[in-house]
Amino acid sequence: MSLISKPIVHYGVPEWCNNNEQLSATAELERYLSNVIRQESRTLRNDTNCKTNWDESDTSRMLRDRVWEVSRCKDLLVSCAKKVDDEIEALTLSKTRTEETLAATAVPHEVSMESLTLREGRQGFELINDPVEKELKKEVHVIERAQQTLQQLIDQAFEQLCILQKIRQQLTADLQNKVETLDIDNTCLELTITSSQISLKPDPTRIPAGSCTPHEWIQFTQLNLARAREAMEMSEQMREDMSLTRVSVRVMKPQPSAHQETRLTTGLSRFQKSSLTLDADLKAKTAPLKLAHTRLENRTCRPGMDLCRDEVDVERISINKSLHSLQRLKLHHNQMKQDHARKRGALALEERCINIRNRLIPILYSDGTPVPLLLLTSSSGRSTRHLEA
Repeated sequence: MSLISKPIVHYGVPEWCNNNEQLSATAELERYLSNVIRQESRTLRNDTNCKTNWDESDTSRMLRDRVWEVSRCKDLLVSCAKKVDDEIEALTLSKTRTEETLAATAVPHEVSMESLTLREGRQGFELINDPVEKELKKEVHVIERAQQTLQQLIDQAFEQLCILQKIRQQLTADLQNKVETLDIDNTCLELTITSSQISLKPDPTRIPAGSCTPHEWIQFTQLNLARAREAMEMSEQMREDMSLTRVSVRVMKPQPSAHQETRLTTGLSRFQKSSLTLDADLKAKTAPLKLAHTRLENRTCRPGMDLCRDEVDVERISINKSLHSLQRLKLHHNQMKQDHARKRGALALEERCINIRNRLIPILYSDGTPVPLLLLTSSSGRSTRHLEA
């Protein structure tokens, strides 16, 4: 029995050769394309490596520059903060001294007021507006003006200290930010491709919220430094004003009352001499007057027509005049005694004033230097105008 065979396509030799040539050409082309791709890949890999290395080096350089710039700003902030601290300490010391000076004016003011009150107790013509009175009133006025000036300077110094403290806080905050920034940038600068802390991050190229431009960054620090310098200049000027005010003072001395005591003592001495002279005159006139009175009284007993107004009797008029003169002398003597009593009272008051003013002993600052007690006009024109404004 014969097998039924399927028809099979047979290729000819030319077709077989063509097929082989086509396969060989295709393989050659693929090898060529593969070689091109490999060359391009090598070139791209080299370019990428070079660019990566360059970018890494350039980034490190810029990071080092940034660290230097931040360090420079940090040094400026540290120096400025130190100066602000020194200025706060100096202004605080100046304010303390000014407060001590103000406190020291309390005793002179009390002494002057008490002296004026005591001298109001003088009697009669001793209650005069003499140079001592004017000097005491001038002292009270000058002390009160000094107290007002000192208090104003103290208030201004307190406000300036608050401003300096606020600026110091701003400098501290900016300085703290710079320190943290340096810590972060130095850590980044130490990282390498072999560091264990590196890893891929989600969206690392994003712009963080609240970020600023380099111009805004440097302008912020410059503004803080400028504010600090301006505040320190104002504080230095204020310390100079307080120093000039404290220098323009002197210690009060009880000279006016001493002059007044000398004047009263001289007046009392003269009065005592005049009183002794008057007493002698009174004694000298009393005995003759008694004799005249006795004779006249006895002659009134003459009898009859012998009771005439003869020459002896005419002397009655002269005796009357002497009597009136004696009465005037006695009246003047009494007035002098009263004036003497008033002067002694005034002298006692002046002595009490001197004792009161002896309380003006020097008061010392905390460092041992004396605290002035009374403001005078300063040799500086500006300070004088300030005190008298």
